[in-house]
Amino acid sequence: MTDDEAESPFRSRGPLDTPTALTILAEGEIDVLGQMPYSSNATFLVDLVVGDDIPAQAIYKPERGEQPLWDFPPRLWTREVGAWELSEQLGWGHVPPTVERDGPLGTGSLQLFVPAMFEQHYFTMLDDDRRHDAFREICAFDFVANNTDRKSGHVLLGEDDEIHAIDNGLSFHAEFKLRTVIWDFAGEFLPANVTAGLEKLLDEGVTPALADRLDTFENDAIRTRARALLQSGVFPDDPTGRRWPWPMV
Repeated sequence: MTDDEAESPFRSRGPLDTPTALTILAEGEIDVLGQMPYSSNATFLVDLVVGDDIPAQAIYKPERGEQPLWDFPPRLWTREVGAWELSEQLGWGHVPPTVERDGPLGTGSLQLFVPAMFEQHYFTMLDDDRRHDAFREICAFDFVANNTDRKSGHVLLGEDDEIHAIDNGLSFHAEFKLRTVIWDFAGEFLPANVTAGLEKLLDEGVTPALADRLDTFENDAIRTRARALLQSGVFPDDPTGRRWPWPMV
């Protein structure tokens, strides 16, 4: 069998509703298929097995596979889980369901794998106005979460025709470290759905599920960034030209 004929490890399947996805992530048996390429930390594609069925796949990031960073504490996987919790609280829903799991390589994050058109990413989709509402929400989410690594390739077009934001582990630092490719809406007024999400976060405060994963300064900084964005009323700009990740895709 040639490489072209070999079966892809990625399984295409219909979308799962969030409660079903969370149940499968929490209870499915984890069968590691292999390591994902181009990842700085150990990142694995896994099947989630329930009985005789494989209803979903996931991305497994165990703590023991993380490379130490000078500017972030260990346990980056907790920030992957926290990013999903923040996305859900804001009501924008672009981060795939993500849970904490004890897997074959120890405790880490387990995120629902999104079957996607991987040739598409933020830059290739930018000319499609239909995607801009989702991009604006991810832009605001990254500002509030203080995402330091929003590459173009971390914005996926799913087979469900939805936009998904992945690889959110380098987030929530108390010091402002935003690095993103999404600057195309700088200076635009925040739309009503973004304003509503920010107001909800400030009214409710950071949920305990997220707060418990961060320190006091990081929790305070989330509210500070949300308040600043809401008070400015416009999407942020980068006058320095330095707040870009590398590589950009």
